[in-house]
Amino acid sequence: MPDAWSPDSWRRFPAEQQVTYDDPAALSEAIGRIRRLPPIATSWEIEKLKSQLAAAGRGERFLLQGGDCNERFVDCESHVIDAKLKILLMMSAVLTWGGGRPVVRVGRIAGQYAKPRSEPNETRDGVTLPAYRGDLVNSIEFTPEARRPDPLNLVRAYNRSALTLNFIRSLLAGGFGDVHHSALWDMKWAVSSEREAEYHTLLRDMQAAVRFLDASVGRPLGELSVVDFYCSHEGLHLEYESAASEQPPMRSAWYDLSTHMPWIGERTRRLDGAHVEFFRGIQNPIGVKVGPTMAPDELVQLVDTLNPADEAGRITLIVRMGASTVHTRLPPLLDAVRRAGRFVTWCCDPMHGNTFKTASGIKTRHFDDIVREVDANFEVHAAAGTVLGGVHFEMTGRDVTEVLGGSCGLTEADLLRNYESDVDPRLNYAQSLELAFLVAQRLRNV
Repeated sequence: MPDAWSPDSWRRFPAEQQVTYDDPAALSEAIGRIRRLPPIATSWEIEKLKSQLAAAGRGERFLLQGGDCNERFVDCESHVIDAKLKILLMMSAVLTWGGGRPVVRVGRIAGQYAKPRSEPNETRDGVTLPAYRGDLVNSIEFTPEARRPDPLNLVRAYNRSALTLNFIRSLLAGGFGDVHHSALWDMKWAVSSEREAEYHTLLRDMQAAVRFLDASVGRPLGELSVVDFYCSHEGLHLEYESAASEQPPMRSAWYDLSTHMPWIGERTRRLDGAHVEFFRGIQNPIGVKVGPTMAPDELVQLVDTLNPADEAGRITLIVRMGASTVHTRLPPLLDAVRRAGRFVTWCCDPMHGNTFKTASGIKTRHFDDIVREVDANFEVHAAAGTVLGGVHFEMTGRDVTEVLGGSCGLTEADLLRNYESDVDPRLNYAQSLELAFLVAQRLRNV
């Protein structure tokens, strides 16, 4: 990589998963509008998150990153947003109490509007149109007008991201994250679980601890602290990411202010590519998806390129192997990074490596596979003497039927009952909370 960097230096490199617009003038106008808008995130929030991710890498905190696989413009509504926030806060409360360490809360929210695609086009009944690339680019309806990339969608996505994050900030400032809300939790999902008694015991212990602390300090615990919450998305669309980047006052470096934590996907992490070039120059903490095809030497080179100063909290490696390959593929990567003397925060994404289609062609995942991959990550890190610093889930606060299994016992026959996702299947409310209890139990034994 050349030393000279700017928010537009990525243009000199091969760019994967980018969009061709038929109206360059409209694209230029949209980019200019974004550059003039106030930032969505702030540099001091970003630096605070980086320090918390560094603590997660040392085992002093634990990262919970989760949310929709793909946000939609139509879901920029208060009840949808607060449902996502509620389940993330509930999961983090369980992890904090059960795992005995503070949780770093990062949502796949307020910007997760772009999706990579395996094929540039989609064909139905002999008609071929551009693939749906997320609302940041085009619309999901299968018509030529909807599938045309629209530059104005960049501005619409930016505005909705700002609305979403500011609503979340307002909710948290108003006490939405108060741990006393655990008394309102719906635990009906645990009735059919063999671990029901354990889950209820943990919840009662947590509520008792909160009451004890309230009595000790003489006022509700929720009045004594502010819940930190950060947003993240895949930094896929480089026109959008570079337009939102700036050098804030009193700072000597550049930040991508469209989000707190952008990540590089499995399809765009090539060392000589435009995404790595862009990401190496911003000061945000960066996520990097690491799949089973990643070679140890390649991973070390990637970490060196993105974080030459070895700044703690800068790199979070989000490992997505598949439950059956973790024990063979992950140990060489852990060993390579350790031998290179590099500090990273390791995170487990047990969702993307465990996706399959049913006989009828419905994309889904199985809860048991997700749990097996989480367990395998804990086991491999324990054997290597390294730290699993977090988990990364695709999930929603709604009662969808997209992932098989769990205490709710979803079967293939249930999938079409309330399958809402346009791209990847998500854990529902019950499955998400059950998974939090299971991860909390694993953390207790670390």
